[in-house]
Amino acid sequence: MTLTHVTAPTQFIDATGIRFAFRRFSKEGGTPLVLMQHFRGTMDNWDPAVTDGFAKHRPVILFNSAGVASTSGETPETINSMGDYAAAFVRALGLSKMDVLGFSLGGMVAQTFTIRNPHLVRRLILVGTGPRGGEPTQDPGVAQHSRGNSTQEDFLYLFFAPSPASQAAGKAFWERRHLRTHDVDPPCSAQTMKAQLAAYADWLQVKGERFAELRSITQPTLVVNGNRDVMIPTINSFNLSQHIPNAQLIIYPDSGHASHFQYPDLFLSHARTFLDG
Repeated sequence: MTLTHVTAPTQFIDATGIRFAFRRFSKEGGTPLVLMQHFRGTMDNWDPAVTDGFAKHRPVILFNSAGVASTSGETPETINSMGDYAAAFVRALGLSKMDVLGFSLGGMVAQTFTIRNPHLVRRLILVGTGPRGGEPTQDPGVAQHSRGNSTQEDFLYLFFAPSPASQAAGKAFWERRHLRTHDVDPPCSAQTMKAQLAAYADWLQVKGERFAELRSITQPTLVVNGNRDVMIPTINSFNLSQHIPNAQLIIYPDSGHASHFQYPDLFLSHARTFLDG
C-alpha cells in the first residue's frame, strides 16, 4: 500500500544523542525533499495537499527537530544549532543530496543548514521566511495569536489574509491539516516555544554586513510568500531574492504567511517546475 501524509507511520532514528521522529512517504527514486517546519509546528502541521502532491514525484521526509513534539531532547536557542541538528538527522538517514523546503522559522533553519552544509543541498525552497537581520513584524496581533493553543482563529489570523476568499482557504486548510487522526504528534512544549522565540529574536539581530551570508547560498532557490504576511513581513522575501545569487521570487495575491497552503495546486505546479528544472 502506498503511504501518504495521513498513513505514513512515525519512525525514529538516533543521532547526536537525540531520538528524531520522522515520516517518509512517496514513490522511491528521485531527489528526496526534506521539509523544515514553522514556529511550534510539528509534522502534523503540514498541509497534506502539499506533501502528498510532492510525494507523487519524489520521496518526502517530514521530521521534528530536537525537543520538538515527539523528538527527544531540548530545543536549542539558536537557528544555527537547529540547522546542525537537521544535519545530524539527515546524515543519520544516510542522505548525501537532497532538496530542502523551509517554511517560516524552518526557512531560517534551511538557510543556515544550506550555508553550513552546501554539499548536501541541491535546490532550496524558502516560504514565508526572512534573512538573518531581517525586518520584524509591526503587527500587534501577532504576539497575541502566537502564544496560545493554536486555535483555528489563531491560524486564520497569522497565516491567511483577512479577505473572505483567503479566510475560506484557511478553513479548508484547517480541515486538511486535521485529516490525520492516529499516530499524531503531541503539541510542542513550553520549552520549545521559549527556545524558538529566543532563536528568532537572535536571528533578527544584524551581525556584521547585513545579508552578506546569503551570497554563499549558490544553489538555485525559490522564494515564495503571500503579499500580506503579518508574521514575517513580505519585504523579507524580496530581500532574500535580492541577495541569494540564484534566487527567483513568487508573491501570491490576497494571501499571507501560508500562501502555499492557500494555493496548494498553484504552489505545487511552480515548485515542481522549479525542482525539476
